[in-house]
Amino acid sequence: MIITPETRIGALLDNYPQLEEVLIKAAPPFAKLRNPVLRKTIARVTTLRQAALVGGISLAELINTLRRAAGEAGMDTVFEDTPVLYGNTPVWLKKERVVRSFDARPMIQNGEQPLGPVMRQLNDLKPGEILELITPFVPAPLIDKARQKGFDIWYKEEKPHLFKTYFCRP
Repeated sequence: MIITPETRIGALLDNYPQLEEVLIKAAPPFAKLRNPVLRKTIARVTTLRQAALVGGISLAELINTLRRAAGEAGMDTVFEDTPVLYGNTPVWLKKERVVRSFDARPMIQNGEQPLGPVMRQLNDLKPGEILELITPFVPAPLIDKARQKGFDIWYKEEKPHLFKTYFCRP
């Protein structure tokens, strides 16, 4: 197995179980992978590209750290990081346009994957309507899925372990 940005965490740890601690040290939010339920859900759908975003680490740094720990050579390739979706509040984000708020923290805490319920709520949005998603980390897999469907997305960290991500149907 070659470790690349599109490698899924579950596959990585199936092939290189010794990399669990390396991954957690590089991206501390992934300490939750020690929970067997989360390992079977989130790890199966999350790529290293998404993990870098969640962990707040450069994609190249994460890939090369894991490759070296697995006994592979580092890569000189400059990886394209996931587009930045934070910073100044976008003009489309208006409080009155937020029609739903979904707190996924209890689901995540219980080892459940919020992707399905959130995508159903996104599909129900009318043009210009916004869904607010509350999570303990940047929901990178959800962001990627929603971006593929054309949603405008922006997130902010309210405080440690409290992120609000906004999805607007254009």
